[in-house]
Amino acid sequence: MVEALVATAVAVGSAGIVYVMAAARVVKQYERGVVFRLGKLRGSVRGPGFTLILPFADRLHKVNMQIVTMPVPAQDGITRDNVTVRVDAVIYFKVVDPADAVVQVEDYRFAVSQMAQTSLRSIIGKSDLDDLLSNREKLNQGLELMIDSPAMGWGVQIDRVEIKDVSLPETMKRSMARQAEADRERRARVINADAELQASKKLAEAAGVMSQQPAALQLRLLQTVVAVAAEKNSTLVLPFPVELLRFLERAAPLPAAEGPAPAAGAPAAEAPTPEAPGAQAHSELGMEGSPAEPPSIP
Repeated sequence: MVEALVATAVAVGSAGIVYVMAAARVVKQYERGVVFRLGKLRGSVRGPGFTLILPFADRLHKVNMQIVTMPVPAQDGITRDNVTVRVDAVIYFKVVDPADAVVQVEDYRFAVSQMAQTSLRSIIGKSDLDDLLSNREKLNQGLELMIDSPAMGWGVQIDRVEIKDVSLPETMKRSMARQAEADRERRARVINADAELQASKKLAEAAGVMSQQPAALQLRLLQTVVAVAAEKNSTLVLPFPVELLRFLERAAPLPAAEGPAPAAGAPAAEAPTPEAPGAQAHSELGMEGSPAEPPSIP
């Protein structure tokens, strides 16, 4: 009798141990357990720690509640201003409702990935190239709203979406480089012109002050000579008074309109007298040769 009771106790204990081993489950801190009994969802979600289920009737699905970082493959598209670009992004999301993540969608990770790709292509077609390059915060918010709207029904919350890289064609890169270079050159010219304007105003003021004090010009000349002599060069500077140049300019004789005037007491040159037409013809004839004289008549 005692042996039968001991055997029964041992059998019950063994069965209990086997049952506990088959029913025992451990849910980690960052996980939640969703129980299906005979294919039907149980009402409560199992929290972290040790939990028991009904062997051969219950099935426990563990859902990770951590934030998932998922890269979005690069998508080719045409912007609103007809520029071909290639854009890739990264998405951060987490599960907020484990039951919906298991029941409402077959694979919530794959669903979020496909939704992110289609939304990225859509946002590329609605944006300009300048927005993709300089106004990414606004595009990130719009992309997050486009993905988060259907994801809420899957028990998934989109935490953040970031556009990582925007690849441009080589021709577009060269065009943008030329545009940037031209813009910088325009700024440099404007700054240089502004500097010239300010310098001319200051020089005009300095000229006005120096015109009131002639000695200031001489002092400025001496300062320039000292500055040039301080450098190690072979330049020789000889200051020349400006007053001497002005004196020489005033003393220069005016150029005569005609030849020099005759000296006093010199005989005046006689004016040539015009010859008669006959005499001129006779002289021309004599130059060619005198004609033969007629024979005398006896």
